[in-house]
This record gives sequence, structure tokens and C-alpha cells, in this order.
Amino acid sequence: MKRIYLDYAATTPVDKRVLSAMAPYFSKEFANSMSLHSFGQKAKLVLEESREAIASLIGADANEIIFTSSATESNNLALKGVALADKNKGNHIIISSIEHPCVVESAKWLEKQGFKITKVKVDKYGTVNPKDVEDAINEKTILVSIMHASNEIGTIEPIEEIGKICRKKGVYFHTDASQSFGKILINVEKMNIDLLTASSHKIYGPKGAGLLYIRKGIKIEPILHGGGQENGLRGSTVNVPAIVGFAKAAEICKSEMEKENKRLVKLRDKLIKGVLKIKDSHLNGHPKNRLCNNANFWFSFIEGESLIIQLDLEGIAVSTGSACSSFKLEPSHVLLATGLRPEQAHGSLRVSLGRFTKEDDINYLLKVLPKIVKKIRSISPFKK
Repeated sequence: MKRIYLDYAATTPVDKRVLSAMAPYFSKEFANSMSLHSFGQKAKLVLEESREAIASLIGADANEIIFTSSATESNNLALKGVALADKNKGNHIIISSIEHPCVVESAKWLEKQGFKITKVKVDKYGTVNPKDVEDAINEKTILVSIMHASNEIGTIEPIEEIGKICRKKGVYFHTDASQSFGKILINVEKMNIDLLTASSHKIYGPKGAGLLYIRKGIKIEPILHGGGQENGLRGSTVNVPAIVGFAKAAEICKSEMEKENKRLVKLRDKLIKGVLKIKDSHLNGHPKNRLCNNANFWFSFIEGESLIIQLDLEGIAVSTGSACSSFKLEPSHVLLATGLRPEQAHGSLRVSLGRFTKEDDINYLLKVLPKIVKKIRSISPFKK
């Protein structure tokens, strides 16, 4: 049986070139980067070289990059850290209605601490209107957090416009770029970004490494206290092998981004065109302004979980909704925010392509998917 992985938005395999770069730092160059001896200073050197390599991908200075364990930690640090450091200036934070659960849950936690949270709505494509953000800002607003691109439906947000509004209003602007980092050109200065989150395992690096870009001059309260690592903003022994891998993965993305994007767009568009030939199938997210590797659909009279299981039996790995929430029975909050009814949102399918996806993989999916949809509908209690 074929085995085809089409869930790259959930996680990516580690590139062999990344594994090779990491290998020495597990056993040969294993020292703690905070140690003063020569072993430790060698680890410190490669840590700073990695910081510079990653910073160059987003037009930042190396000392503005803080390494974390994950995008979830970075998002928690961005929201909670800014809120706690700037609570004397205001208590109002703005997020969108389609943010990743770690942003939503961080906002809920802050709400319990007395902060006020506003969720701006999106249109049917999942796009945030910058004017809605501007209208939501008040004299108490200290932070706006809008994701760069949706992990579920792939829609790319007007980050530069939103950032410009925030800069004009004197409000900090954070964006979760976990899905866009390494796929879309990002320049934090041009895009008026104050804080940015990214993750290693979304770009063919190892799990266990993430980053938070913090523009110079922004005060932020640590949420992990310890030995003063990462300029005192993130206590914990630094995961040098994972960070080396993260940096190597970023370097590869930087050099191959343009060519790879064109290849993936071609495959993505072929996939969307083929799937939409199936009766009562619908595309989620913006038809054009979307990530190069994302295609998200909903099918009438279908339960997404059944679809995933049947595709898995055919050797195809895809998802329904966000991978982080795939065991929840509730419909996707992202799809509900775009106007879908719960029964429609439950019929969703996310197909995400990647570096090792071939045209034959798309052809195989398009061959088996119509048969599976027909089979599930034939026994569906939802069909009239």
C-alpha cells in the first residue's frame, strides 16, 4: 500500500541536511552554552551563529531573537510577557477570532487576571479587516496579536497594514508566523512587526525549538525564571542541537523558498481544482491569497473524522481542523468564524503539502477521494 504524508501543516519530517548539521552537538560538542570553559564557549559560539542565521531570514538583528521550546511557548511569552510588563499602561489586548489555541488560551488566562480581550471578526475567507483592528484599539490597548497565515485554512492576513495601524497608534503588534515562516518573505521592519513567533518543526527542523522576535526596546516579563539564559527572558539550559537544526532549516528555506513556492502552488492548485469537481465540495479560506501548501475543504453530508480514517486506510495522512485540536469533538472555531454552520465545519478536510510531496501523490489522492466521499455519503444520516 502507498504511504503518502499530506499533513505538513501539523509537522514536517526533519531534512537530512538538518540532521547532519545537528549530529555533532548531541555527543561531540555537547557542552552547556552558559559554561565558561572552552567547551561551553564553543557551544555559545554556534548558538550565536544560529541566532544570526535565523534573524537574517526576517530582517532582524540577532540580539532580537529569543529561542524557546516551541511556538506555543513563544506565543505565551509574547502575550503574557507584554501584558505583565505593560499593565501600568493599559489592560486591553486584541486578537482575531481565528487564532491558534495557544493564543486564544493565553488571552483567556490574561482575562482571568483582569485584562480585557477583544476578538476581531473575519470575513468568509478568514481575512481580518485592518479597519476593524483600528476601530477596536482604544486608549487602554497595549497589544494586538494577529496570525500571519492560518494554520487551518491557509489564508494570509494583511499583516503590513495592521502593523502600520498599530505603529501609528503606539500599540505593540505581535504575529504568529508559525505557518508562514520559511514560506513567505518576511521583513519585520517593513511589516511593522514588534514581536513574531516561529517554529522549527514547521520548516523541516527538529521539534523542541521555537523563537520569539522581540523588537529592540520592548519590555517583556519572563514567564520562565531561571539562570538568566536568552538575555534573562527565558531561563532554561539552551537546546543547542535543536537550535542548530532550526538555523540550518531556516537557511535551506531561505535559499530554496522561491523555487519551492512555485512548485507547491502548482500542486496545490491542481489539488483544489480536482477536489472541487466532487459534488457538494467547497473550498475554505481565500481562493488566491493563501499559503502555497494549504488546501482546506468541507464536504456536505460528511463527517471529517470518517474521511480522515478512510483516507488513512488508503495510506494517505491528512487532517481535519488543527492538528493540535484534532481529538476534540467540537467543530473548528476557525471555520465557525468564517460563517460555516457546525455540521458544515465538521465535514472539513485539510490537505497540506510539503518539500517531499510529488505530483503522483496528488494524483493518488484525487483518485481515491471521490470514491471515499461517495461511500461515506451513501451511509450518512445527514444526507437528505
